Amino acid sequence: MNRMDTVRRAQVVRCLIEGCSINSTVRMTGVAKNTILKLLVELGAACVEFLDATMRNLPCERLQADEAWAFCYAKQKNVKPEHFDDGGYAGDIWTWVAIDADTKLIPCWLIGQRDPIAARLFMEDLASRMANRIQLTTDGLKVYINAVKNAFGDDIDYAMLIKVYSNTMEGQKRYSPAVCIGCERAEINGSPDPLHVNTSYVERQNLTMRMQMRRFTRLTNGFSKKLENHAASVAVHFMAYNFQRKHLTLGTTPAVNAGIADHIWSIEEIIGLLERREKEQAA
Repeated sequence: MNRMDTVRRAQVVRCLIEGCSINSTVRMTGVAKNTILKLLVELGAACVEFLDATMRNLPCERLQADEAWAFCYAKQKNVKPEHFDDGGYAGDIWTWVAIDADTKLIPCWLIGQRDPIAARLFMEDLASRMANRIQLTTDGLKVYINAVKNAFGDDIDYAMLIKVYSNTMEGQKRYSPAVCIGCERAEINGSPDPLHVNTSYVERQNLTMRMQMRRFTRLTNGFSKKLENHAASVAVHFMAYNFQRKHLTLGTTPAVNAGIADHIWSIEEIIGLLERREKEQAA
């Protein structure tokens, strides 16, 4: 069976991790749309396997967590029963993500709803990857409280940063967020250091996601049409973010800075994860 070589695959993956849509990647590379989507899904699975095995026993100390909104096929208010006829998913979808404030490493993420079940699964996954007691900061979403308690018990210093927004109707309310007029710090568990109770880094990471993944860009038609493709895109993004893309502040990648990689990966090395997976499946 014919398949793209590593050079051709690298061209496609470079486009995708730089925020190009599927259709624009087709135009730039000449690769068929279905071939690009197949590569994305398979590479995403390889990245998930690698990151799941690698992000273990991490020496993180200060973490921040947040959720980024997107939608699949249609926004929740526009979802109709026929959208589920093919067994797919439609509606709002949230990406829960944690970041190490020191190394800027993304230890884990979860795609799901913004509810207690997703919060519990996300926090249990995060707790399983930590080697030491951590300080954690989240926003004021209440489902975090029980999720953190169930995952970490008392072995955590946890605080919430609760933002206060204005209620003014001025400006383009539909497209612009409300103005933040203050923040309140709430200690939930342990003794979190007040100087490190913030969510700035994870909120900046949310912006990076929107800039580097076309599916997250607001007010475009580049949104995800299938949940499988959405999940694969997120996996490839975090693989590139952790191991391949040099962080401008750090001067290297988060993985190198955290000590879980000894060099900056190339795109070809990331594709090598897929090629090794294909050989294992063929054996």
